[in-house]
Amino acid sequence: MARRHGIEVVDDSEVDDVPGAIMEMTHGRGADGVVDAVGMEAHGSPVQAALLGAAGKLPGPLARKAAETVGVDRMAAMRTAFYSVRRAGTISLIGVYGGQADPFRMMDLFDKGVTIRMGQAHVKRWVDEIMPALIGDGDPLGTEDLTTHPMPLEQAPRGYEIFQKKQEGCIKAVLKP
Repeated sequence: MARRHGIEVVDDSEVDDVPGAIMEMTHGRGADGVVDAVGMEAHGSPVQAALLGAAGKLPGPLARKAAETVGVDRMAAMRTAFYSVRRAGTISLIGVYGGQADPFRMMDLFDKGVTIRMGQAHVKRWVDEIMPALIGDGDPLGTEDLTTHPMPLEQAPRGYEIFQKKQEGCIKAVLKP
């Protein structure tokens, strides 16, 4: 989808080393800004994935405690962001990390002078400013094709499944009552 909108893409299924590819594209500089918007289902950390799966099999209160204290977040996307950004660049973490993050090399980030911004989408703060761009003529932000699977509310379980499993090209399932 990004390619359709003229964006140069580095796809981790097409290259072995995403930060290396970005460094090559930018002649060793790195990206000015990197957005980690992966959500809680980050791929690329099999050990952390196994821990998350094991924690999910515990009874409710124990599973919550494990997620909060054991540090079961899968951080492959976050690490990719850290290694892809340039010195004095900005990393925006809008991916969801529900447990305590595994240790990562804070000194590397400090040395690079990286700015990290993170948090939940404070949607109401931006509604008045962004809505004209979303509903205006000509689709200036290219959002019309984000909804790939409109479906009736009764198909919600299927919508969630194909989105989570990245099936059928699902980018966004929108449920219609």
